[in-house]
Amino acid sequence: MTNRNSGSKTDIRNPDGTFAAGNPGKPKGSRHKATRAVVEMLEGQQEALTQTAIDKALEGDVTALRLCIDRIAPVRKDAPVSFELPEIETAEDAANAARAILKAVAEGEITPLEAATVMSVVEQFRRTLETTEIEQRIAALEAAK
Repeated sequence: MTNRNSGSKTDIRNPDGTFAAGNPGKPKGSRHKATRAVVEMLEGQQEALTQTAIDKALEGDVTALRLCIDRIAPVRKDAPVSFELPEIETAEDAANAARAILKAVAEGEITPLEAATVMSVVEQFRRTLETTEIEQRIAALEAAK
């Protein structure tokens, strides 16, 4: 599969849709010229800038106050989820877990976003169980030969 500008080595994609080797992009950790210039200008000024932000926050500057509070207590991006979930040992158990997740959403115990996250964990575990079961079946068939 190639994109509309085919012909270049970098336009070719692998069967899975990822780009083929040829243009690895920017090296990890590399920074834009402007970013490097700003970092260089700020070098050695961190303490003074931080103290200025704190002083302005204490004087009542709302923006400075928000900046300081965000650094002290950043918004939490993830939190533990607690609700009743049945034990999962088979694919059928995974279906029961999905029902429990749906019920928890319906009853307001967890949010739909939390449910989606938990469901993806359940699905990954189900696939792991499935793969393990297939491996066991193959081993049993090979042993029977």
